[in-house]
Amino acid sequence: MKTRYSYGGDEHIYVEIDDEMSLDAFFIALSLSNMVREANIPGVTEILPANASFEVRFDPDVIAPDAMMAKIKEFEHRAEVQEKRLDTRIIEIPVYFQDPWTHETLMRFRERHQDPSGSDLEYAARINGYDTVEAFIEAFHSQPWFVSMVGFVAGLPFLYQLVDRDKQIEVPKYLRPRTDTPRHTVGIGGCFGCIYSVRGAGGYQMFGITPMTIFDPDQKVSYLKDFMVFFRPGDIVKWKPIGREEFDAITKEVEEGTYTPRIAEVEFDLDAFNNDMTGFNAKLMEALNDA
Repeated sequence: MKTRYSYGGDEHIYVEIDDEMSLDAFFIALSLSNMVREANIPGVTEILPANASFEVRFDPDVIAPDAMMAKIKEFEHRAEVQEKRLDTRIIEIPVYFQDPWTHETLMRFRERHQDPSGSDLEYAARINGYDTVEAFIEAFHSQPWFVSMVGFVAGLPFLYQLVDRDKQIEVPKYLRPRTDTPRHTVGIGGCFGCIYSVRGAGGYQMFGITPMTIFDPDQKVSYLKDFMVFFRPGDIVKWKPIGREEFDAITKEVEEGTYTPRIAEVEFDLDAFNNDMTGFNAKLMEALNDA
């Protein structure tokens, strides 16, 4: 697909690299949006990166829309040939799968689901070809996930599984959205995983819950003192299954300000990943284990 540029009213330009998510499209969008940011174009007030696209907000009294469009297009070729490497971090996120809170919630909204007779995990396992829920959970957490954007609601990460596309887990969203989702619910919609940063409505299938706070506008959580949002695009997530006892212990540590997430600094090299996904993921997880 050729990069698509479109106006959003008088103050926005939307740039879409591809109409489907891929890491190649993500890196081009990231490079292009960074070039626009680093150019310090007069009139630009905000740049909003997404999975395979981004949006630029600008003041039309400072720069005309057609001039803004031309400025962005100047960077397109450079972004396409930019080296697809990123200094980032891999983070261990504990998850209590099949927890009582998401289970209670999903049972309240079965009439909005594709299969009212079972749970979200049972449905996801079946349509992805797994014989058991346990086998599905193993596939979900055994390989890392890539944070392609943060948004929708404040602090919510969109996560893309780092495996061959034909092995990716995919589950449709609810037929009709729920009016309630517990805070910190871990789930999936389409090919994207997420963690609900706040309690609220939602349509992603619910698999579990993490005890980690990922959005804190008051910045009272020990690891969110510098910035209220935990995740940033390019982060890599490795889920860690936990039980109720460990969930309660981590929750207490977060509340007391003594919890430290397990994090390792790594370089993500898209070419190296595409050449050997299994080997590259093993190196990522080795770095996390050594942290």
